[in-house]
Amino acid sequence: MSGKEEWRKMADTHMMKDEEVKAKGVEASKRPPGHNPGEVLHQRRKLPYSPPTMAVAGFLIAATLGYFTLYAMKKPEATAKDVAKVATGTAEPQDTHPRKFGRLGWGKNARK
Repeated sequence: MSGKEEWRKMADTHMMKDEEVKAKGVEASKRPPGHNPGEVLHQRRKLPYSPPTMAVAGFLIAATLGYFTLYAMKKPEATAKDVAKVATGTAEPQDTHPRKFGRLGWGKNARK
């Protein structure tokens, strides 16, 4: 078989109708679904990055979301340490009550 006719053996016929297959003369390449000559439908053979790299990236994404959830939305009178203690369940009652920040203009004893 010449090089020009080699494509007929490997023709991708899974989306063709029977009439199209006969008209193009590629009956020899017809296979049942799932028996492709080496390609995997809509999947990659290799991952774009190594698994450890993707694990580190996933951890960083989760840590960033945790940071924004716990610390960025905290109340002004709470410190990051207080929020972390409450989130882990190791907080004491004095960690959960607002402090008096008189010189900063917060709390009951603020200067007027």
